[in-house]
Amino acid sequence: MRYPAEHKQQKRQDLLRASGALIKEGGFSATGIDAIAQAAGVTSGAMYSHFSSKSDLFKALLERELQHSTELWAGKLEQSLEQWLAYVMDHYLSLDHVKHPGTGCVLPALGAEIGRADPSVKAVFAHELQKGIDSLSERLGSPQLATAVISQMVGALVLARAMPTRQAQLAVLDASKAVLPTLVARPK
Repeated sequence: MRYPAEHKQQKRQDLLRASGALIKEGGFSATGIDAIAQAAGVTSGAMYSHFSSKSDLFKALLERELQHSTELWAGKLEQSLEQWLAYVMDHYLSLDHVKHPGTGCVLPALGAEIGRADPSVKAVFAHELQKGIDSLSERLGSPQLATAVISQMVGALVLARAMPTRQAQLAVLDASKAVLPTLVARPK
């Protein structure tokens, strides 16, 4: 039986969604195709019918995850800058995000692996990240400020995840929450 073209695209998105959490939890390099396929409920052959290589899967995952992040960074345009920033900090710079990398942002979860990836993966990453920076800079008024805010939040999450105690994790998160509002404050 032949499936309509949109079925294959939907299945591809389902595979990315199902494998994304596993990959963000355990790391891309450490997670084999068989484990990814099992998490997605398909065979490894089915994975390869959607992604020509593990690198192709990595690119598709980064594209999907960064598009999702861009939507979140853009925020609700009806919110004031202060409301938006409070919302972002409460969700992004949270202990829940520290404890559950599989359901969170791809940048702190896989950033180091992206840095070691092949040039085609880095190109997809750079392209999608730039879209996020462009979107955030519309809200913040500056691509440089947008880059700094993303960098601060990602870095804070990486450091908090590395801390051995809840108290130390909160200290990192709270420091960023204290600094970010002054960073984005616009002169009145």
